[in-house]
Amino acid sequence: MRNQRKTVRPRIGIFGIGLGEYWPQFPGLKEQLEGYQARVESRVGQWADVVSAGLVDSAPGGRVAGDLFQREQVDMVYCYVGTYATSSTVLPVVQIPKVPVLVLNLQPSAALDYANTDTKEWLANCCACCVPELSAVFHRCDIDFHVVSGMLEEEEGCEEPARRAWTEIQDWTEAAGAHRTLRRSRMGFLGHTYPGMLDMYSDFTQHHGQLGIHVEILEMCDLAQMVNAVTPAAIKAKEEEALAIFDLAEDSPSDPLATRPSSEALDWAYRVAVGLDRLIADFDLDGLTYYYRGLDDNEYEQIAAGFALGCSLLTSRGVPCSGEGDLKNCQVMKIVDTFGAGGSYSEVTAMDFREEFILAGHDGPFHIDIAEGRPLLRGLALYHGKHGGGVGVETQVKHGPVTVLSMTQTRQGNLKLLAAQAESIPGPVLQIGNTDSRLKFSLGPADFINAWCKEGPTHHFALGVGNILPKIEKFASIANLELKVVC
Repeated sequence: MRNQRKTVRPRIGIFGIGLGEYWPQFPGLKEQLEGYQARVESRVGQWADVVSAGLVDSAPGGRVAGDLFQREQVDMVYCYVGTYATSSTVLPVVQIPKVPVLVLNLQPSAALDYANTDTKEWLANCCACCVPELSAVFHRCDIDFHVVSGMLEEEEGCEEPARRAWTEIQDWTEAAGAHRTLRRSRMGFLGHTYPGMLDMYSDFTQHHGQLGIHVEILEMCDLAQMVNAVTPAAIKAKEEEALAIFDLAEDSPSDPLATRPSSEALDWAYRVAVGLDRLIADFDLDGLTYYYRGLDDNEYEQIAAGFALGCSLLTSRGVPCSGEGDLKNCQVMKIVDTFGAGGSYSEVTAMDFREEFILAGHDGPFHIDIAEGRPLLRGLALYHGKHGGGVGVETQVKHGPVTVLSMTQTRQGNLKLLAAQAESIPGPVLQIGNTDSRLKFSLGPADFINAWCKEGPTHHFALGVGNILPKIEKFASIANLELKVVC
């Protein structure tokens, strides 16, 4: 059942611009620019659903284009600057839909053949001419915009301007897709936040308002009914799914609480995992925040103790599961997953001053698509700080570049993103039934913790593979969220 995440492509409005007076003066120029625009639309169409307004060359035409983009509910508008156009032509296109704008200043040629270029060909390369004018008007009219400058296509010996520009355009497009995905997500909240962890308490209305998500309140009764209805055949199928991914750990050499999982504990974990699948399907959820303490080994305590396996499988399918009732962390796990980078439930667990790294992980779910090697299922006699025992997931994130992303709340009540880049390095980790990764930041352990904590973070974060900071920066801009990059 892995890799069955919902795919939400962004919807990008694209229009080209030009000066109507040019067309009768320079026959063929308009068609030449439309050909360039078609290449832009085809390239963007690899990552998004494109809504084309064609080439706009008048203010009335601009209003028609703006109405089209508003009607189609585009996530961003891309203005392809083919040649000079007056700002009065362009402004209504971007004013009406009220979404972020990307100005594509992509010159077709690396350089003009100065001795042989006529006016028509110069105008076909005159895209940079009006970009300062547009920028000034957008600033004064409070239009949220960004400019990408470079080349339309690579030329031999001059490849970098096009590569850099198109990498940035792809990042913007994927960030728009992540924003569209998040805004249309249904996040389940099961149980309650871990008592006393004040940093994680969330205002659901705030999340609806600032992120556009829907929070669905769930009862343990809902899940219990589904767990109790699981059939032996479904348990067997879940066992086969799990053992195709996980290895069973032997007894830990260091911790008597961490052992080879018993068959009874595994069967219960499989049963709860099937129940969780049903919960997600029945409530049409795109993420799950959960915690329930339970009491005296009652039914709900037993169910809550069986979450680690099922929530790891769900997380790897694009349904992030954030434990201890941390809704904010569920949001950033969703963002990181949408970028294809994983997004595993993590916190700082120790500092290593000899090798200068941070140990990061957690008990509970892991995004198994980003595991280094095959993850382990390990039996746990108890969950530290929680009720019950059962099966834990033990692994570490793939070695190489990683990005951590956290969501917190400011004193003024706004949601805020916090990010950092690091390297996941090889080496021994704890064998206690938890996830653990060795993260080496450009700052040493003490300096990193000091700088991170200065921003007032929620203590959980999403751990993803690769350097996705450029995409996160663009997502924050589109979502109008404050972002602080620590390193």
